[in-house]
Amino acid sequence: MRRSIKALFWIGVYLALVLAPVILLLTTPRLPQRAFWREFAVALGFAGLSLMGFQFIPTARLECVANVFPTDTLYFFHHWTSIAATLFIAAHPVLLVANNPRVLILFDLPNAPWRARAGIAAGVAVVLLTAVSVWRQGFNLNYEPWRFLHNVLAVGATGLTLWHIFGVRYYLAVPAQRALWIALPALWVVLFSYVRIYKPWVMRQHPYRIAAVREERGDCWTVAVEPIGHNGLTFEVGQFAWLTVDRSPFGLREHPFSITSSAEEPHTLCFTIKALGDFTSQVKELEPGTRVYVDGPYGLFSMEEHPAPGYVFAAGGIGSAPMISMLRTMADRGDERPLWMIYGSVSWDDVTFREELTALEERLNLKVIHVLEEPPPGWEGETGYITADVLDRHLPQNREELIYFVSGPIPMIRLVKKDLRELDIPLRRIEEEQYEMA
Repeated sequence: MRRSIKALFWIGVYLALVLAPVILLLTTPRLPQRAFWREFAVALGFAGLSLMGFQFIPTARLECVANVFPTDTLYFFHHWTSIAATLFIAAHPVLLVANNPRVLILFDLPNAPWRARAGIAAGVAVVLLTAVSVWRQGFNLNYEPWRFLHNVLAVGATGLTLWHIFGVRYYLAVPAQRALWIALPALWVVLFSYVRIYKPWVMRQHPYRIAAVREERGDCWTVAVEPIGHNGLTFEVGQFAWLTVDRSPFGLREHPFSITSSAEEPHTLCFTIKALGDFTSQVKELEPGTRVYVDGPYGLFSMEEHPAPGYVFAAGGIGSAPMISMLRTMADRGDERPLWMIYGSVSWDDVTFREELTALEERLNLKVIHVLEEPPPGWEGETGYITADVLDRHLPQNREELIYFVSGPIPMIRLVKKDLRELDIPLRRIEEEQYEMA
């Protein structure tokens, strides 16, 4: 309940900040002869800029926000509010022209005033920003160049839009509006400085180094890092952190990975990483002693956040990473609660942590159920995918009392959640962790 109250509070703060320009536009005096559609177009432009200015907050990893909302939810919100901001900004000139076709003269760039040029350039930047974000994979943009382009376009679009607003000046004649449009960019600069300057500076004061890199099944590698000259960090099992490897924390190349080590051994952090992309495919080549910076922990995919008399873990592939941290920690703590691990893999050789899961069945009240897409000859276990039938065969009678952690590829998560709902498991008892955040 306490987290719900915090969530409502921060939602209220966000809405107040985003809607403040529109509220002022509606409540401050303005000339009566100005047409409704002209005012509505301006309101959409203000709302679009305000949304855009605060867009980096969901993804900025501010503790006051990250400790209240699930990371997946924040990125989902960021995605759709970005699209909403683009639509608002695009509708602004369309409605102005529809209301008064003479406005088209402002699109004659060689002869248009600079305020109009800035507005057009801002609109183009916003459309490009949204396009390269929504269709990044279609454009074959790797993460690092995409993120650099994303930041450049976002800052450029915001700056150009402010130039446009201050150039028009009509609405800034009202002291309250003028004060607001000075205060909002100032707040954006403060938040941006905190995220891009202060936090990397703090990380630089708390470096780590790679202690070991070891191979796991399923084309995965575990990277163990240890703090240099400080006590490291404490974390809740199931959380993740962003790693910057062999680069400055002020750069843009960082990657999120689940912590897989036990919370009872916080001095050494372990991250198990599957070779899926440019960086992850190079993890096996990392050398002990390499400098690493850790930003975290983050996430609410944790047993501490969701106490229950027992837990069910449904994992697909490397989705087992946060769950192995939970199991290792529970084993180290001597936890006797009943546990079920339903693990979907392509083949028997692809089962990451296979031998350790067998050993953990001896240390914990744990039942591991492997589900293989391509079982070996003579396999007598579950085959295919994690389905409602598989779940129904292995879950206990008191299944409604348990908490379910589901992690893996997005299609797998959706199917397992659907199957759990078919078994009458309440949504409030299902927690998910996705890996496609950008």
